[in-house]
Amino acid sequence: MSSPLLEAVALSCERDWRLLFESFTTTILRGDRIGLIGPNGSGKTSLLRLLSGLMQPTAGEVLLNGRGLESQRGELARNLLWIGHAAGIKGLLTAEENLTWLCALHQPATRDAIWQALDAVGLRGFEDVPCHTLSAGQQRRVGLARLYLSPPPLWILDEPFTALPMMGVAQLERHLTSHCEQGGMVVLTTHHSLIEKPAGFREIDLGQRAA
Repeated sequence: MSSPLLEAVALSCERDWRLLFESFTTTILRGDRIGLIGPNGSGKTSLLRLLSGLMQPTAGEVLLNGRGLESQRGELARNLLWIGHAAGIKGLLTAEENLTWLCALHQPATRDAIWQALDAVGLRGFEDVPCHTLSAGQQRRVGLARLYLSPPPLWILDEPFTALPMMGVAQLERHLTSHCEQGGMVVLTTHHSLIEKPAGFREIDLGQRAA
C-alpha cells in the first residue's frame, strides 16, 4: 500500500467551549474520495479546515507526507486545494480575472485554459463579466472552475454542490470521480446524495463521533 499523502492523528476540535469531536484519526491515500456526513454542528467544516491547515486542533496533529504542516506550508500549497462554502471570489473582478488571480497561488494558467475551464462549468460567454453581476450559482461555478485548471492532487471541498443546477451537480460528480481514478484525492462535505461512488469512496459520519 502507498504511503498516505495526508494523515489526521488523534484530532480533537473545540469550538465555543464545546468539543465537536475527539481522537479522530484517518489517512488519505491516492484515489480516495471521502465524504464527511453528520448533522449541523458535528464539526464537518471544522475538520476540513483542520486538514487544510487553516485551523489548529485542540489536540492531535495533521501530517503531510509524515511531517507536521507548520514546517512545510509551501509543500501543503502545492499539494492541496481548498474550496470553502463561499465562492471565494472578488466581485469587482471578472470571471477570467478571478481565476487568473486564484491560479497564481498554485500554478499560473493560460487564458485559453481559463476559458476552457469556464466552458466546462457552463460559463462560456461570461469570461469578461464582473462577478458581482452573476447569480450565486454562477459565482459558485467560477470558484469551482479551478478544479479544471491542473490543480494540486488533494481537493478539500466544503459543500461544492451548493447552488448548482442538477446538470452542474452531475457534471461535477463525474469530474471528481475522474480525478480520483487518475490518482487524485477528494475530501468533501455535502447534503447532496452522491450518485457516483468510485472504488476509493468512503463516508465518515461525524455525528457518530460527537463528543
